[in-house]
Amino acid sequence: MSPTETSPPLIEKHTIGYVPPADRHGKTRDLFTLWFGGNIAPLPIVTGALAVQLFHLNLLWGVVAILVGHLAGGALMALHSAQGPQMGIPQMIQSRAQFGSLGSLLVVAIAGVMYIGFFTSNIVLAGESLHGIAPAVPLPVGIIIGAVGSGIIGIIGYRFIHVLNRIGTWVLGIGIVLGFGYIFSHIHTADFLTRGGFSLYGWLATVSLAALWQIAFAPYVSDYSRYLPENVSVAGTFWATYWGSTLGSSLSFIFGAVAVLATPPGLQTMDAVRAATGAIGPLMLVLFLLSVISHNALNLYGAVMSLITLVQTFFWRWIPGSKSRAVLSAIALVICSVAAIFASADFISHFVDLVLALLVVLVPWTAINLIDFYAIHKGNYDISSIFQVDGGIYGRYNPQALLAYGIGIVVQIPFMNTPLYVGPVSAWINGADLSWLIGLLVTSPLYYWLASRNSAYRRRQQSYCRPA
Repeated sequence: MSPTETSPPLIEKHTIGYVPPADRHGKTRDLFTLWFGGNIAPLPIVTGALAVQLFHLNLLWGVVAILVGHLAGGALMALHSAQGPQMGIPQMIQSRAQFGSLGSLLVVAIAGVMYIGFFTSNIVLAGESLHGIAPAVPLPVGIIIGAVGSGIIGIIGYRFIHVLNRIGTWVLGIGIVLGFGYIFSHIHTADFLTRGGFSLYGWLATVSLAALWQIAFAPYVSDYSRYLPENVSVAGTFWATYWGSTLGSSLSFIFGAVAVLATPPGLQTMDAVRAATGAIGPLMLVLFLLSVISHNALNLYGAVMSLITLVQTFFWRWIPGSKSRAVLSAIALVICSVAAIFASADFISHFVDLVLALLVVLVPWTAINLIDFYAIHKGNYDISSIFQVDGGIYGRYNPQALLAYGIGIVVQIPFMNTPLYVGPVSAWINGADLSWLIGLLVTSPLYYWLASRNSAYRRRQQSYCRPA
């Protein structure tokens, strides 16, 4: 029986270790449903509404900006996804091949903090949603229910996450289409098409929001393609991920903008969604709640994988299995739940602000990872070296990658617009954040030039051995 015909276990047994061919399964179409279903949720709806609420674009220019941003950022995200079947290992541990075993620790730690931040904020959102749907359920109880639901999904792991999103694609896809239909047939405002206008800064800011939404998935996107058989094509993996993520997130972003324009100004986004969808509003909120719980499992899963990667750096013979992942998931779940219940609303919002600011340091990592994989090594890596404490042929540090990474962060600073800092160039163009674009344009050629000039690094790309 071939690897693709075997029935994989319900509970995932692998963590950061290489997935051998005998344990590979699935089809590239599973990536479409994973990223489409996972992006039909309240957070992208709220984010998309900013195009008209904060940046005052009208419907036409808002939709154009949303599509441009997602289509551009989605290409980077999907290129990371295509690495999964070729490497058979999670995204973050693969960074050791570019930065070295110790050089990669900073990026892995930052990714872990991001996952924890998103998981905590999402269980608060789930608790608030459940309390809003059923006021008899206290907010802390709602938070715990949301956390436990996500925790169970995350502990079961890869296969269950894919199954739920396969179902969610149909349910949430039909739901959001019905929502659009109801809104367009029950518009409550006379300025639905004319409210707002066009401004270059608002358009660029919306493009950046959409692009960064896609880039934020980069640190863990290939975690959900690494079980696919080695013989699946790079193009097939790319396009399934690309269209799933860009279509799902674009629909949610546009839905938020449409709901806000269809209701009187001044309403919060989810209140506008409830008002705009009228009779089917409660059903929409229930679907969104289920989506938050399901998709938030990815954040918990990613946080635990990052933690295991950090520890394994110093204990390279330790490749944990499902029990270790379950224990670490339970510990992370409890800590995040306590923080979500007892921390003040200001603390949660400030922590989320920090998480959003950390996206700045992921842009140069994205550039280095993609250039190294596609242009330098062309997908050929020594997997065994990646799991060695001294980095094997990749060493403990890669000076070229670290130099390009540092410069890639510094050049973004004047163009940044985060809740914690606004750069002078961004302030001059009324708040548009172009840091991600500058980071990509500088880091990509810089790293390629540095790596190509290093003869020792060129020799290493010839010295790989993929495990049998």
